[in-house]
Amino acid sequence: MLLLLLLAALAAAAAAAWPGCQPAGGPAATCEDLQLRTCSDAAYNQTAFPTALEHRSREAVESSSEYILLSVLHHLLEGQCNPDLRLLGCAVLAPRCEGGRVHRPCRRVCEALREACQPAFDAIDMAWPYFLDCGHYFGGEEEGCYDPLEKLRGGLDVEEALPSGVPPTFIHFTHHSYAQMVRVLRRTAARCPHVAKTYSIGRSFDGKELLVIEFSGRPGQHELMEPEVKLIGNIHGNEVAGREMLVYLAQYLCSEYLLGSPRIQRLLNTTRIHLLPSMNPDGYEVAAAEGAGYNGWTSGRQNAQNLDLNRNFPDLTSEFYRLAASRGARTDHIPIPQHYWWGKVAPETKAIMKWMRTTPFVLSASLHGGDLVVSYPFDLSQNPHEEKMFSPTPDEKMFQLLARAYADVHPMMMDRSENRCGGNFLKRGSIINGADWYSFTGGMSDFNYLHSNCFEITVELGCVKFPPEEALYTLWQHNKEPLLNFMEMVHRGIKGVVMDKFGKPVKNARISVKGIRHDVTTAPEGDYWRLLPPGSHIVIAQAPGYSKVIKKVTIPAQMKRAGRVDFILQPLRTGPKRFLQGPQRRSPGLRDTPQGAGPYREPEDPGQEPFRARRQPGAGRSKPWWWSYFTSLNQHKPRWLLKY
Repeated sequence: MLLLLLLAALAAAAAAAWPGCQPAGGPAATCEDLQLRTCSDAAYNQTAFPTALEHRSREAVESSSEYILLSVLHHLLEGQCNPDLRLLGCAVLAPRCEGGRVHRPCRRVCEALREACQPAFDAIDMAWPYFLDCGHYFGGEEEGCYDPLEKLRGGLDVEEALPSGVPPTFIHFTHHSYAQMVRVLRRTAARCPHVAKTYSIGRSFDGKELLVIEFSGRPGQHELMEPEVKLIGNIHGNEVAGREMLVYLAQYLCSEYLLGSPRIQRLLNTTRIHLLPSMNPDGYEVAAAEGAGYNGWTSGRQNAQNLDLNRNFPDLTSEFYRLAASRGARTDHIPIPQHYWWGKVAPETKAIMKWMRTTPFVLSASLHGGDLVVSYPFDLSQNPHEEKMFSPTPDEKMFQLLARAYADVHPMMMDRSENRCGGNFLKRGSIINGADWYSFTGGMSDFNYLHSNCFEITVELGCVKFPPEEALYTLWQHNKEPLLNFMEMVHRGIKGVVMDKFGKPVKNARISVKGIRHDVTTAPEGDYWRLLPPGSHIVIAQAPGYSKVIKKVTIPAQMKRAGRVDFILQPLRTGPKRFLQGPQRRSPGLRDTPQGAGPYREPEDPGQEPFRARRQPGAGRSKPWWWSYFTSLNQHKPRWLLKY
């Protein structure tokens, strides 16, 4: 009997010792109201003390270095992984208590978040917090664990029933809140699962998912020689027409595909289309609070950090102008300058850059509001002192064709009245070179062209940035055909595969066109797309270790499908060396750079800063810049955040 009592006592002690083996539902505890401000939006409202970190009261938690870290983490990481990390930390610092039992957060949630967020910690030279140790403070499904991030999805997965008698193809021409937008996109993907899916490219500074809906014959994967298009709306939070146009476009593509429209079925079966209706959902919330018709010209324009996202991209155009003056220097795929990361880079901007790195986009449009015109790169004037100066790219002819593909089928852009919105662009055909309109730096379109293979235009949809609801149907009617016509332009020019003599694809091979100083590169599977205007072109394929291959191609004026031009590269002949190369003279101050390196060292992932990018040069072993956030702590400085 004594032995049985001893075993029972040991079992009870083991269950009470967190983290340890626990019965399903967790150990017994006295629940009390959760009153921690940093954790006020947790998915539960009661906690218990002592905690796994041996904090015995709310005051002890609030004075701890762990709690202070959670309160400033979104500033340190510049919005990345926010509010996910904060809610995950709250689940440890203030454990969930229900029905007199403490519940542990799920280990799988912690592991997934660590995999996604570890690079953000590495970028600022910060160790992963010890209290987010997934194997120590988190539980398995068999223990009855819970998802501490469930509230982030709260309400977004709830299906919103359509009015009685309304067919599923019905498009409700209204403004959509963030939750409504997410529901519509997910419902649309569920209606067309064979050709559509939703995915997130990251979060806004305030933690909203940057949700994309994709359409293709095989959603979720790149198909050989299938070009990829992206359309982005709401980069400025108060310019909302583009947001709604893309929500309507998603529903239209799904419905028309199901109804058997030959045009839409052909488009979706030959093109991979990505729609990001809202790049700036935080700014939209500010603008929507004022409402249509009452919104000011700038209220909600910026993101939650007060950053203009269309001025937040790396300035590669200035570097292009510098390189263009040097004969033989490459002026495409310009790397991101390391000093760029020393400034404030929005999480929304990082998400777009990471998206571009992982997807071989060919064509893009950014939808704005405030005027009625289509502009195209460059947006930065060639002369830094000129506010308005025609500053064309090497692909000026192609960009004009892309801009006209939108403007020429837009009924209001073609309206001959100069008194209308955008009437001052009438003589230009409602298209304009961006810098010839007004010059600015840090734009997304210039960055697309100079850092990747993607050609992006900017579409101003109308003079009212936040149009009233009754105007949305007319806006859709005006922009439906231009959007479709523009996406179909991705099939202009040539496409093909570059391979070696054994049929193995050659990735990152360069495709050059004589007379156009801008190369594109092949995707990992060796496929490429080169947008080109009609006419005859000399096309060159080359890659390190292979001989060049040159072909002449002619693109007829009426050709609407990309011509297939493949290249087979032969390896260079490497005979025996006939002499030893002596030491070479070099100019003072020049150093050898690693193969493939440009004037700046580019981070492996443009969505993340280079490792230790925020450290001061020559700082040695001094404390990182973020250590100042914790200097007010006396005895409990978080030295566990230091990597050395």
